[in-house]
Amino acid sequence: MHRLEFIKTTAVIAGGSLLGCNANKPVEPAPLNWAGNIEFSTSKVFKPSNVEELAAFVKKTEKLKAQGTRHCFNRIADSKDQLVAMTGMNKLISIDEAAQTAKVEAGIKYGELAPLLQEKGFALHNLASLPHISVAGSIATATHGSGVNNGNLASAVKGIEFINAKGELVTLSEKDGDEFHGAVVGLGALGVVTSVTLKIEPAYNAYQWVYENLPVTDLERNFETVMSAAYSVSLFTDYQKDSINEVWMKFKTEEGKDTKQPAAYLNAVAAARDMHPIAALSAEHCTPQMGVVGPWYERLPHFKMGFTPSSGKELQTEYFVPFENAMDAYKAIAAMGKDIGPHLMISEIRSIAADDLWMSMAYKRKSIAFHFTWKQENEAVVALMPRIEKALEPFNPRPHWGKLFTISREQLSKAYPRMADFRALAEKHDPQGKFRNEYLKQNLWG
Repeated sequence: MHRLEFIKTTAVIAGGSLLGCNANKPVEPAPLNWAGNIEFSTSKVFKPSNVEELAAFVKKTEKLKAQGTRHCFNRIADSKDQLVAMTGMNKLISIDEAAQTAKVEAGIKYGELAPLLQEKGFALHNLASLPHISVAGSIATATHGSGVNNGNLASAVKGIEFINAKGELVTLSEKDGDEFHGAVVGLGALGVVTSVTLKIEPAYNAYQWVYENLPVTDLERNFETVMSAAYSVSLFTDYQKDSINEVWMKFKTEEGKDTKQPAAYLNAVAAARDMHPIAALSAEHCTPQMGVVGPWYERLPHFKMGFTPSSGKELQTEYFVPFENAMDAYKAIAAMGKDIGPHLMISEIRSIAADDLWMSMAYKRKSIAFHFTWKQENEAVVALMPRIEKALEPFNPRPHWGKLFTISREQLSKAYPRMADFRALAEKHDPQGKFRNEYLKQNLWG
């Protein structure tokens, strides 16, 4: 099947499930993803409550795929045969204070984990924009926050356990070196993750400042300075004017440092109220800004822990380029502003530190990510993706594994120098392709 046709039929348009019909028994509807643009290909969902139960199920099942919180916008977690939902395995298992690590079950969400760590006096180094995503699912797709010195969420992993195709429990840690680095961002290809061990640190407080209308000329002259101006920095733009709509700065609280926000940053002006990334929307569900101090987990995400997005009626794409190419990439995208604008809700630009994880979008390179939140206008987005990818091609872009993209497998192989090694690692733990769905075949195996 042609690449673009695959995207049209499996990644954007909600496809009908291939379900049998039984006149005497009502068929459960197949689950939808968070955005509602994907209907999964089966309604058969197994929900294990412990490792032993999961291992027995995996051993006897011919084909299956594990799900996180169904927040991906493509079919990376889909199966026409059998789904496994880890929602029943969502506990904090233990904290090792001496090693400063926490072992957690795969299904726990960051919004559930963070308060538990806070109670024990600990924190994570970073969080994504939404706290409603599961730990294992986020790690498997190299999901991230922002900060020039902050790796993605997977970079905090010190150990990982998963059930392989034989139903065996595999345990890997940093001491396993190369195999560990290949397994962490596993794309669901090696097995079903049961637990991960995360690096933690002493709990800290944080606060946010937001500035509006940073001229692009200021950004170009001072790009690294702007992205390094706080512990975590996000730029929000719609590419419709010669300025960045909003600059969000998140700081760790330092003793004796005034948290009162200066009136200006370069030629950007301090926001007069709490902001939503889309300025026209209410900030009711956004984390507090204006220099108000609070726990780390109530400031690092953009949205509040207690608010669960109800439908997420949108589409998302995201591309990672080397940090040094950031402004050239920005200009390439901005040149398409009049075509992008009518279909775009907002675009976020973030920085991610380099890591050693084979399938991470930041593997061996400090990166800038261009994230697009689109209106759910399928045909328009499908048409725009190849154009954006072509504009970014000189910078060897790596797409987010959980978002929509049309980049070919050949291009992906060039962007990920350890892809062949990853395929070999996946085949070691899953020689018959039990966990290999159409998405993985299309993008990794061909």
